[in-house]
Amino acid sequence: MTIDRRMMLGAAFALPIAGSALAQPAEAPTAWPPTEHFRLWPGKAPGFPATAPTYAPSMNGRPGQRELWLRGVVDPVVGVFRPARPNGTAVLAIPGGGYGFVSVENEGIDVGRALNPAGITVFALAYRLPGEGWAERQDVPLQDAQRAMRLIRANATRYGIDPAKLGVCGFSAGGHLAGSVTIAHDDRVYAPIDAADRLSARPAFAGLVYPVTNIGTMSHRGSRDNLAGPNAEDSVYRRYDIPARVTAQTPPIFLAHSIDDGTVPVDQSLDMIAAARRAKVPVEAHLFEKGGHGWGARHSPEDSSRRLWTDSFLRWIAERG
Repeated sequence: MTIDRRMMLGAAFALPIAGSALAQPAEAPTAWPPTEHFRLWPGKAPGFPATAPTYAPSMNGRPGQRELWLRGVVDPVVGVFRPARPNGTAVLAIPGGGYGFVSVENEGIDVGRALNPAGITVFALAYRLPGEGWAERQDVPLQDAQRAMRLIRANATRYGIDPAKLGVCGFSAGGHLAGSVTIAHDDRVYAPIDAADRLSARPAFAGLVYPVTNIGTMSHRGSRDNLAGPNAEDSVYRRYDIPARVTAQTPPIFLAHSIDDGTVPVDQSLDMIAAARRAKVPVEAHLFEKGGHGWGARHSPEDSSRRLWTDSFLRWIAERG
């Protein structure tokens, strides 16, 4: 079963929010956050707007494929999904949504459901959206991603993980954010507030699934405009051009993408492959002839012989040691 958000993304801001007279989902909304979770910021998040966004979770999609989206995230949290038998490896899952919403179920909660059976502890990030009034809007998602990585490492003993085996896995615009924390983990985008901020935000590995990798192109204008605004300085686009910032020190990269993706062109992944090869960074890519966009963590591209892409991702993680 494939979920394709091409039409859903285009209509994202026209959808009614949960609790309105028009929003009556056929099934009960997915619970968020899960019972075990933690806040990113002890007080207000950096760049707090004069008027706080209104939190607006909503269920979206066709019957049988409905999923939870978040908007108006004011107090970003990380949901914790523990395996029955943890092996010490952990993944920060970063959902997509074009930087206009957070697809927290299909590309966050479901990552826990897919990776927990293999012993991997999953942390799902519900990050703030840059176009909702925050100062330094282009840095807001990276602030949350960096802080999440540092807090997870600071509490590694509590979660039963090895801080040296903490990676990221991001989808679509969340793939851009996962790529951003991979190449910009040392960029100072917020003032340190406690001991956790002395720890590294660098992931041990990066899984990028149908990712946006360069917001400076017109290939996914929605993500570009939502992150930086339609009239951002070229320097902003260059900072968030992930392939251009790949170096020999970049962590290993895993990519999965459908060639027929009509939302985020496969060229975005091809550019990342080329950048990794130039820098001699280990890279593995799985390109599927068909599948569209937005399959998330528990669905397969159409030509994958019913094997989940996560099978390959799990093998690849294991090979990293």
